Amino acid sequence: MFIESFKVESPNVKYTDGEIHSVYNYDTTELVHENRNGVYQWVVKPKTVSYEFKTETCVPKLGVMLVGWGGNNGATLTGGVIANREGISWATKEKVQRANYFGSLTQASTIRVGSYNGEEIYAPFKSLLPMVNPDDVVFGGWDISDMNLADAMARAKVFEIDLQKQLRPYMENMVPLPGIYDPVFIAANQASRANNLIKGTKKEQMEQVIKDIREFKERTKVDKVVVLWTANTERYSNVVVGLNDTVDNLMASLERNEAEISPSTLYAMACILENVPFINGSPQNTFVPGLIDLAIKKNTLIGGDDFKSGQTKMKSVLVDFLVGAGIKPTSIVSYNHLGNNDGMNLSAPQTFRSKEISKSNVVDDMVSSNAILFEPGEHPDHVVVIKYVPYVGDSKRAMDEYTSEIFMGGKNTIAMHNTCEDSLLAAPIILDLVLLAELSSRIQLKAEGESKFHSFHPVATILSYLTKAPLVPPGTPVVNALAKQRAMLENIMRACVGLAPENNMILEYNSGNVLKLQLLYNSITPKQLRSQLLAKLNFPYDSDSLPQSLSLLYKRRFNPTIVQAVVTTIPLHRLS
Repeated sequence: MFIESFKVESPNVKYTDGEIHSVYNYDTTELVHENRNGVYQWVVKPKTVSYEFKTETCVPKLGVMLVGWGGNNGATLTGGVIANREGISWATKEKVQRANYFGSLTQASTIRVGSYNGEEIYAPFKSLLPMVNPDDVVFGGWDISDMNLADAMARAKVFEIDLQKQLRPYMENMVPLPGIYDPVFIAANQASRANNLIKGTKKEQMEQVIKDIREFKERTKVDKVVVLWTANTERYSNVVVGLNDTVDNLMASLERNEAEISPSTLYAMACILENVPFINGSPQNTFVPGLIDLAIKKNTLIGGDDFKSGQTKMKSVLVDFLVGAGIKPTSIVSYNHLGNNDGMNLSAPQTFRSKEISKSNVVDDMVSSNAILFEPGEHPDHVVVIKYVPYVGDSKRAMDEYTSEIFMGGKNTIAMHNTCEDSLLAAPIILDLVLLAELSSRIQLKAEGESKFHSFHPVATILSYLTKAPLVPPGTPVVNALAKQRAMLENIMRACVGLAPENNMILEYNSGNVLKLQLLYNSITPKQLRSQLLAKLNFPYDSDSLPQSLSLLYKRRFNPTIVQAVVTTIPLHRLS
């Protein structure tokens, strides 16, 4: 059963006009290596920490500024939101298609909230906490090309022609602001697009970005701004002591106009100094150590890296399954070819290397979780190949081969072909990233013993589900397994309304009384007595179709109160 919304009634939750307050007991474990009777042993100790959460319920008017607004992702996301907002439908060769937000975790997925009369009840993910409606988002941003968004949409060749025609009036007056261009960091083949540039030194470029954010906020009258990088993949920046390893060194390097400060790092610095959340949707190391320290110092949200949309998302599911099932992956070979501008930029070796790193590290935590399968330092052979094939455009092809060792030295090979509409998969992920970044800025928490509420750590681990190479606070383990990432995000939001994590134990359906009633039912003869039992449970029945009635009885999951009443009141002499 599906419900649109719900409200939690609990002594641990209080709703006020502007906030939701909750008390949440976080059950975890701590491990100690103790000497007991002269022998060291690992001891696991259950631990409970009480947290208080405070969530602002007033949803702001949100502005989203995209770096690379005129690219395939930016044009696709902007057009998609407009189509949803305006209720646009368009003809395809198969049917009349209506705008939707499929592919968005926040807009098109559900969460289980409980059961009613034995039936599982689900609600929209977005119903957990008040969230910005994507139809209300105001878009803007920068691009090194001055092409308007309508022409950029046509160049991308992502949407059907009928949809493009309907969107053109809304998008032809949307023109990106000049962007920061440094040919040292991206492929040389991008030079032909670069006609819309911020001039000056790196410090002057950063200051212009700050000015652009302020003017956008003033012009659009938005309450908050989130900035997201969806521009070209850059090569990795060199991390050098004295250059970008600390906040002071990074700021001094900016003053000296050091060449090794990348455009993405300049955008991120501008956002952090302006206290605007910044998300990196590409694989390069935008967040050099000095920049992370700056974000922590200013308590400004940063998140990344690299959208997790197709091949890598499948990998984070499949490898988690294999290792969790006790199967040993020994070789993972991933091949891609695509023909959009992202593919053209990645054809340069230095930018491909950034992507290769983000794609390759996705299995590390899953491999390290099972020392039964893998010796210390052992790792599957893992190869990633990306080729530029202009003809296929935005329709990326991904082919994977997973070879594993199984029982008694056997081999198992799984081959997978995945045709990914690249921008149509990435656009809803961008939407989720900015909506969740905004939401997390309205949540505060404190643990028992703390006197004041505080925000989440500025390095936003909460966004990990949506990124290939999750950025985490220093000293925090990186989790890539997709199911764990989604559970973390959902459970944090559940905690904000005082709901326990979804543990899937279904103990309420596995009690002794349920088994006792099943045995009781099966032992009753003749049919009339079975019918009487069903009647006591208030189930419709037909003496000629008892199996259907029994199926319905099972489906309703045996309301425990009724089970107890029936089990204790049916006379034993009615059982044969």
